[in-house]
Amino acid sequence: MIIRFVKLEIRPEHADDFAAFFMAEADGIREWPGCLQVQAFRDSSDPSRFFTQSYWTSEAALDNYRASSFFRNNWSTVKAWFASPAQAWSTVALLPNRET
Repeated sequence: MIIRFVKLEIRPEHADDFAAFFMAEADGIREWPGCLQVQAFRDSSDPSRFFTQSYWTSEAALDNYRASSFFRNNWSTVKAWFASPAQAWSTVALLPNRET
């Protein structure tokens, strides 16, 4: 499993646009083959800084999503609002989730 973190610095005048856009598009991301979960977070000290976290079954599933027209269309919308380039990391968990 791959966990993808993305840090997005959005121009302040578009911060609420980004939040609304993410909420509208989240189900489309969640429904993508190989996506297990996606969510976004807004920085508590800077409302124009966001982080997304997504869980993927594999690097190949993430790559397929990133190569899709769905991603390219969404990214082109969001990229126009960037205050600085996005930063992204693909990670693997050191410990599995503990079942309750």
